[in-house]
Amino acid sequence: MDQQIIIVAVLGVVCLGALAFALSAPSQKDKAKRRIAEIETARPARRAATAAGGDRDSKDRRRKLTEALAKIEDKNKELKKKRRASLAQQIEQAGLTFSVQQFYIGSVVCALVFGVIGVISGQKLWITGLLILIGGFGVPRWFVNFARKRRQKKFANEFSNAIDVIVRGVKSGLPVNECLKIIAAEAPKPVNEEFHMLTEGIRVGLSLEQALERMFERMPLQEVRFFAIVLMIQQKTGGNLAEALNNLASVLRGRKLMVGKVKALSAEAKASAMIIGALPFLVMGAVSMTSPDYLAPLFTTKPGNFILIGAGLWMGTGIMVMKKMINIKV
Repeated sequence: MDQQIIIVAVLGVVCLGALAFALSAPSQKDKAKRRIAEIETARPARRAATAAGGDRDSKDRRRKLTEALAKIEDKNKELKKKRRASLAQQIEQAGLTFSVQQFYIGSVVCALVFGVIGVISGQKLWITGLLILIGGFGVPRWFVNFARKRRQKKFANEFSNAIDVIVRGVKSGLPVNECLKIIAAEAPKPVNEEFHMLTEGIRVGLSLEQALERMFERMPLQEVRFFAIVLMIQQKTGGNLAEALNNLASVLRGRKLMVGKVKALSAEAKASAMIIGALPFLVMGAVSMTSPDYLAPLFTTKPGNFILIGAGLWMGTGIMVMKKMINIKV
């Protein structure tokens, strides 16, 4: 009897223990809730770590961008100090093939031609000397500046299309150097000439930055400077080159449209300036044809010469002022 009681008591204790263990053991829902709680607790920590890493990368990128911009700004200051181009650089920028020595020889020949014209036409000595100065120093440099500005204008008109070629090439997976070679081979002049010299400089060992600096020296335009800045920043800090160049092309087209709008708005003022500037010479020519002796004292007497000199100075001043007023920089 005692043994039966002991066995029943032991079995009861075992059953109670099993029941208590079953009741105290966590269910599947409790496990899921606990797991969700652990995940929710760990998620802010991971977010903080990711944010810290992103902030660190962002800070590094901003630091590199700041350093690159500071370096570019220093180079811009250096370029502004030596902004005046030499005669050899002006001839190179104009796309002309003769040397400085040949330019001086041509200037001497032009001065002699103007002097002979003055002697043959029977002009006074000081007028002949003035013609020689105009032929030797004025006309040759005017020709170089005219060719230089015309070449820069052609380059600026086609440059945005060349940037579009780079954008499409980069989006299709081509490297930048291959895109530059495509422009050097297929773009119209003078864009292909400048990009050919750019690719040749890179091929012989120049860095991209040095090649772009030489390109800017040959073609000193703001468009080329913007292009160099975009490439330098992308090379040093990374980023989407295609998107940056696409934005640059849009900006350059906007500048070109603004220049055209400014020219259209200032056309009336330019026409007025040309008419007012030509009016005294037209009146003088008409009076000389109808009454040749009426204006003779202006050329034969000292007071008349002083009057002509004063009128020329005042007229030149007025032309310069009007030119500054209508020369709107974009």
